[in-house]
This record gives sequence, C-alpha cells and structure tokens, in this order.
Amino acid sequence: MIKVKRLRHATFTSPNIEAQLDYYQSVIGLGVIGRSDGRVLLGTESDELTLVLERGAAPYPTSIAYEVAPDLDPADLQRSLASLDIKSEIRSDTAPGIPKALVFDDPDGHRIELFSKWEFCKAVEPIRGLAVAKLGHVALCSPDPEQAAKFFGDVLGFRVSDRIEENFVFLRCGPEQHAMNFARGTDGRLHHLAFELRDASHMHQACDLLGRNQFQILWGPVRHGPGHNVAVYHHDPDRHLIELYYSMDLMLDEELGYFEPRPWHHDRPQRPKTWVGLPRDVWGVGPAKEATEFSPTMRGVK
Repeated sequence: MIKVKRLRHATFTSPNIEAQLDYYQSVIGLGVIGRSDGRVLLGTESDELTLVLERGAAPYPTSIAYEVAPDLDPADLQRSLASLDIKSEIRSDTAPGIPKALVFDDPDGHRIELFSKWEFCKAVEPIRGLAVAKLGHVALCSPDPEQAAKFFGDVLGFRVSDRIEENFVFLRCGPEQHAMNFARGTDGRLHHLAFELRDASHMHQACDLLGRNQFQILWGPVRHGPGHNVAVYHHDPDRHLIELYYSMDLMLDEELGYFEPRPWHHDRPQRPKTWVGLPRDVWGVGPAKEATEFSPTMRGVK
C-alpha cells in the first residue's frame, strides 16, 4: 500500500479561464506561478503550487496531486500499483518544481498524481485577496462513495474519519480530519473545494470580501459536526461550490484513535463515527437552496 502524506494541488478545466483566474487572484488570494496557452498555475503566499486551470469545454476536476514520503521512488510506486492491476506511467515535469510524478486513474476517472520530490514556486505576480493558507480538501461526487473510499484506503493509505449516513465519507491522510470527501452523486464531478483560513478574524475578512464582490454566502458561518471546522460556502464563477474554513479537527496520534479534545465536541473523546440524523452542526443554519440544487447529498447534510 502506498501511503499518501499530503494533498498538494488540483487541476480543473474551465471554459472561462479569465473569469476563474480573476476570482482566484482577487478573492481566494492565489498568485500566478506560470502561464502557457490555455493553462494557468496558481500558488499560495507560502510559494506552494495549489491549483491548475486548463481551458476546456466544461468546468470539471481532472486531476488531484498528492505528496508521498520523500524517500519513495516513482518506479517502486509503479510496481506497487502493478501488483494491484492498476496501470500507471511515470511523467516528467508535470508541473513546476516536480521533476517526476506517477500518474494513474481512480475508479471514477480522475487522474491521480503522486510525487515525492518538489520545490517551492514563487508567484510572479503580487498576492491579492484573502491569501488563503492552503488547499485544505477536495470533495468529489461518486456513484458509490464507499467503494471510492475503499480504493483510496487500500491503494493510497487514506483512513476513514467519519461518515454521514450512507451519503458522505470523510478521509484523512495526515492529522487533519479530512483531506478528501466522497459524496453520493451520479458522476465524478466536484462536490466542493475547500481552502483553509488562518482564524476567526480571517473568516470575518473573507465574509466581508465576498460581500463586497457580490458573491452570495450560501451556507454559514457554521460549525460542522464532522470535522468541527467553522465554514462558509459560496460559488466561484464556474459554479463550483467553494468552502472557506478554519479550526479542523486533528488526530495527532493515530494509535490513540481520537481527535484532539475540544470544548465543542459532543462526544468525549471524539472518535471517527457515522453521523446520523439532524441537526449535525454545533451551531449555524442549514445551506441555502442554491448550495444544494446540484447535489442531493447536500440536502439536509450539515
């Protein structure tokens, strides 16, 4: 089994890269690392590649990149996948600062990129907007969330943190409660993309900035039950659901098997579990209709 250590960056196609680029620069606060014909690479204030936008006929998530342990060789990873009858290939220079990556497809058709060696990439244009801390997690729709979670667990070493009934699975690859989610849906489209904020004052700044730029807040601020992060949601210009959050649950010791105790936890200790029934939030109201219309799993999910 390959053990992923960290979510790194995601790639999306967009029919309107210019609008997306303006949003991710002026609102989310990513900086341009590089541009080519039909492709823009964006990074955080910490000089880490975070998002790749590629021109395409429709907005869709095409690939997700993860970091593995620094001593792992792509050829060894390829042999590990081959033992599971998973075809892969080693590619060079898939992105700035990444000399080699192992590339293969997950069961829902998303490209997975694994790499162990990378370099910081400084933005060539000034950072504006919120200057988010990092890409926190990617939530994808899947016809079978449990099967998708099993693939990520068996092949990439993810651990299940929580479930919401039979509709939602939260997976971690490090101490944070989730780096990936799978939600029940008819295809592999994006459910939501989440960026981490620093703290409550940064959340306040985010809500003000969204209001000034006429991005409607569809849900939040709310403190979730699963993960206990404080979050707000809105749509980007391509109608992707975007989450901004802070204060995610942490499991600092896998052997202990519980998340760091916090005063807002209802369970003591807070262990991975299946959440059933409503309400599932510690505080806050449910999502607006506009946030749920594209995905039945958001209806009543808190």
